[in-house]
Amino acid sequence: MNILSKIIQNKLFKIATWNSLSVAIKIVSGLITSKILAVFVGPSGMALVGNLRVFFTSLENISTLGFQNGIVKYVAEAENSDLELKKVLATVTMSLLAVAVVLSSSLFFLASYWNFLLFGENFDFVFIIKVLAFSLPWYTISVFFTAVINGFGKYKKVIWINTIGNVLGFLLSIVLIINYKTTGALLALVLMPATLFFAAVFFANKEIAFISLFSWKEFDFAILKKLGSYTVMTLATAVVGPLIYLAIRKNIIVNLGLEQAGYWETMTRISLYYMMFVTTIISVYFLPQLATAKNNLATKKMFLEFYKLVLPLFIVVMVVLYCLRFYIIDLLFTPAFRPVAALFFWQLFGDIFKVAALILGCQFFAKKLTVAFLLTELLSLFLMLFLSTLLLKKYGIEGIVLAQAIDNVIYFFILLFYFRTIFKSQEQ
Repeated sequence: MNILSKIIQNKLFKIATWNSLSVAIKIVSGLITSKILAVFVGPSGMALVGNLRVFFTSLENISTLGFQNGIVKYVAEAENSDLELKKVLATVTMSLLAVAVVLSSSLFFLASYWNFLLFGENFDFVFIIKVLAFSLPWYTISVFFTAVINGFGKYKKVIWINTIGNVLGFLLSIVLIINYKTTGALLALVLMPATLFFAAVFFANKEIAFISLFSWKEFDFAILKKLGSYTVMTLATAVVGPLIYLAIRKNIIVNLGLEQAGYWETMTRISLYYMMFVTTIISVYFLPQLATAKNNLATKKMFLEFYKLVLPLFIVVMVVLYCLRFYIIDLLFTPAFRPVAALFFWQLFGDIFKVAALILGCQFFAKKLTVAFLLTELLSLFLMLFLSTLLLKKYGIEGIVLAQAIDNVIYFFILLFYFRTIFKSQEQ
């Protein structure tokens, strides 16, 4: 009884419980959306959605300058100092506003160029790019507010923001996809993240004095310089990563066809759903703790807590998903997506090592290990490109997920070696 009581009172257990409810809602809504996508746009339309999704992911990171993790760290550190907190918030706000103006302008006025880059000359989705130009700033604001609240340690509010935003985005997606097919799916993709804005503003209003955000007086270049490390780390992968994955997808389309690219996008989509559980727990619970850890021993305890409690549960989920793969495909998609079942094993296997590496990779952001992060991350991305090109020729579309699995395993062991001194730390 005492053991059960301790588990229930454990902070990680509480966060995981709340987080599970939030992610469950997001997954259910996402799965329903995927089913509707499968019915209304098919594998080929899924591939187009995949191209825009990768591009938008890159824009999300650029628009926030990669500040999210830095905001969490510096807000957590400055929470008890009003002056320092005001400087952090004002510096971030003014910086993000400037970036939003530049990004949105380039998207709007160069919409035809971006359309050609993403979809080629056979598709005209210029309108979608222009809508994205208007929706992106609202998403940026929501990410900023959410990161600030996370830095304050108000994990319940963070989870509520994500839950409300996901529900609103889900409802919007259903209406758009059913009525406008592929165009609606693309439109939903660029509008969904902006729905977080409404929930973020509601909760942030109780934590932040908005008027203090727009103060040049509090703008501090020293803070901007500190955040610069996070910008370099995030933007390096935000630019290179999508280019690598767009190149891989283009390679699939050229060699195997648009439909095969759609199968890979479908498998990637499934992976994104179950990965949400882990990534949100890491960002809400582990990252703030690692950012404020005073020594290697404290960091080691966080790592071990993750490997003892989170990773084993994730592995069990992977085994269950593999056993139910045919049922999952039939339930979530259509018979046309049956070939995706062949991709499950290597995707799930690789994701286990990806999750194992995630907590280690968090340390790069928590302690601003910029050079080490760039070297390992870029090495992983280019290794993925090389392996996917090599294995695609021999194993077809299965070669892509095999390449991902090998890349994830290598990346995990590289990080394990790099952080070996942390695991060797002992009580004094």
